[in-house]
Amino acid sequence: MSTMRIAVAGTGGLAREIAREIHESTSYQLLILSRSPPPDLLSQGYQCQVVDYTDSSSIQHSLMGVDSIISTVTGNAQLLLIEAAVACRVRRFAPAEFEGQPGLRAQGDPLDRGRAAALALLQHYRAYIQSTVFVCGILYERFSVGGMRSHSIGVNTGYSNEGDYILDARNMTATVPGYDSVGNLSFLCMTSARDVARFVVRSLDLPSWPQELSMCGERMSVSTLINTVQACRGRVFNSAVWQNPQGLQYELTLAQMAGDVPRQRRTSTLIATAEGRYDFVAPAFLNAQFPDIQPLTFQVWFANNWGAVP
Repeated sequence: MSTMRIAVAGTGGLAREIAREIHESTSYQLLILSRSPPPDLLSQGYQCQVVDYTDSSSIQHSLMGVDSIISTVTGNAQLLLIEAAVACRVRRFAPAEFEGQPGLRAQGDPLDRGRAAALALLQHYRAYIQSTVFVCGILYERFSVGGMRSHSIGVNTGYSNEGDYILDARNMTATVPGYDSVGNLSFLCMTSARDVARFVVRSLDLPSWPQELSMCGERMSVSTLINTVQACRGRVFNSAVWQNPQGLQYELTLAQMAGDVPRQRRTSTLIATAEGRYDFVAPAFLNAQFPDIQPLTFQVWFANNWGAVP
């Protein structure tokens, strides 16, 4: 299996982390699928294939000889990629998920971005192609200087800017989804994009993929998250509004009445957090499977990321 051909669809920040890990840590053949291959990847010697996600024949041509696909593209492009993968007899497909457990998403979820349709299509073709969902909780990069956007991650999600999720570490303000609907502390699992890449690439060695493959850098309560950021910044939040799902739902209703779509999306992520959609209590499968991978803790990651920011 040392010559197995792996395709990574997309060239955003997470796709690049996964591609780099494959390139540097394995002997697998790596192919990056892109609408327009970035010059920097080409100059670094990565094999990139131009693909037109509106043309099935173009996609199928790109997938000849590919064993497994790791997708970071969403929407109709991903659906056509799945269809082409089945037609080309690709063995395994990992859709663009990389968050919480899909089973906890409500029908018609405003944060779905076509992911439910992709999972339904993979289920339809389950006799022909193996698939898994990589469950990693929240990416640390949501709390990065410049937000996820600065890492070219989740640019089109509507909550990729600095301060879009839970807290604004620069101005020390926060809307904290600190409690669930019955008053218990809300928890979330988080992982750095770098560690996600390490676990994803190691999973390529598994003889088969279960329906989900979970990983976790650190699990903590939202209140601990707030305290950790305060400790790293050496500052107390100027404003921290604590909310439960009912209060957040009211905020969502106001955003809907105002037609404020960005606010709706940001509030929906907070509701999802309070409802526990980014939390999984059981030990993460990939952490147990590969104990030699020691994920970065959130405190260390955050201190490194914000250390030079006044």
